[in-house]
Amino acid sequence: MTTEPSPATPATSAAPAGVSLLEGRELLQLYAAPTGSTQALRGVDVTVTGGRISAITGPSGSGKSTLLAVLALRERPAGGELRHRGRLVSGLSRRDLHRLRRREIGWVAQRPTHSLFPQLDARGQIAQMARLRGVRADVDAALAEVALTSRATASPAVMSGGEQQRLAVAAAGVGPPALLIADEPTAELDDESAGLVLSLLRTRAAQGAAVVIATHDARAIAAADTVLRLRHGVLSGEQGAGEDHTATIDGLGRLQLPEEALPLFPTGRVVVTLVDGHVELHPFGGP
Repeated sequence: MTTEPSPATPATSAAPAGVSLLEGRELLQLYAAPTGSTQALRGVDVTVTGGRISAITGPSGSGKSTLLAVLALRERPAGGELRHRGRLVSGLSRRDLHRLRRREIGWVAQRPTHSLFPQLDARGQIAQMARLRGVRADVDAALAEVALTSRATASPAVMSGGEQQRLAVAAAGVGPPALLIADEPTAELDDESAGLVLSLLRTRAAQGAAVVIATHDARAIAAADTVLRLRHGVLSGEQGAGEDHTATIDGLGRLQLPEEALPLFPTGRVVVTLVDGHVELHPFGGP
């Protein structure tokens, strides 16, 4: 039996494919530490567009989860500028931010239980998210999309970790939202379950949602349209499907090389030479 019989009806329009939904410039985020504040993001420039999956990769501690939280409007950046549909986010009240998150942003935390209502069964999770987002959704179809039909009356407490993760992604994707953000959505999943989650994310992108994931998973990276690489809180490069690695130069002129190029510069210093309008980098051979 379908709880909400009508097809999904978007509460807000997604950004057309290739059109910017979020633009961040020189994003900075600070956290308190015993020795003082630490910079989790250090001048990150990022653009999120509708109809695409963007994967944010990088080692642990590189700032992936922090950048997701900022893009999901769950944290205000300590510095820089973030715009949603061209509107400066820093000018929004807490109430406006809450309303915007509820209506337009699907969020999947790294621990799926943090994205689910503990008192609701699987069917209730989908129906509740649809109500909060202001849409009507085919609950049974949403559960079937992630192979959870047989678990429709199960609560998160009696589900496996993989089932919880699939349910959290399915609930976050109801609408679909204009922006769907997931932190490590396939990290603990077997190939079959990961395939279901990635298929759902691809479907939501095809429906116009901007999908952003943080991941170490090669399967998720391969499914992305754009891969953004973070290192020490700085965006070190960007690569589209089938494209060469594109390094980024920040507003201070700093360039981060791809990791595979670092062994070429064992001293950590380079000689920069301008030759006929081109820039050449050579290892510095001095002490």
